[in-house]
Amino acid sequence: MTTGNRWRPAYVALGSNLDDPGARIVEAFGHLCRLPGCRLIAQSRCWRSTPLGPVEQPPFVNAVAGLLTVLSPADLLGSLQDIEATMGRARPIVRWGPRRIDLDLLLLGSEQLVGPGLTLPHPGLPVRDFVLYPLADIAPELWVPGLGRVRHLAAGVDNRGLVALGG
Repeated sequence: MTTGNRWRPAYVALGSNLDDPGARIVEAFGHLCRLPGCRLIAQSRCWRSTPLGPVEQPPFVNAVAGLLTVLSPADLLGSLQDIEATMGRARPIVRWGPRRIDLDLLLLGSEQLVGPGLTLPHPGLPVRDFVLYPLADIAPELWVPGLGRVRHLAAGVDNRGLVALGG
């Protein structure tokens, strides 16, 4: 379902730590470019980050995409999950485990939702350096509903060894 002809901004976090993670991020940006009902308008630098959680695994490469979309939150999430499946992400997912690709819908306009399959803004957004630093690359002044500006949120999280990989 679309929201009519009303284009709204959306932000998507990308992450990978398997099978040449940098190439997987580039591949995912390519899929986002071709997503019906969406236009890719911004992409952050890639960042290397230390994995969360107890699972022994390689470092992640992370980035954020800025989109304009006419899709509903549920339809956009479904499209992101379709891209993950196309790129070889298998379910069930190990929480905080290694992955070929991970696409998380962070924000969609000013939507605030709490549901079993989707919460907006994404609940991890205000505390994850590997989301906030790339998001600040492309939208430092973005207002996150109920939380504040991205640049302030990014300044308030510990950098756990996050390193920008390119300009």
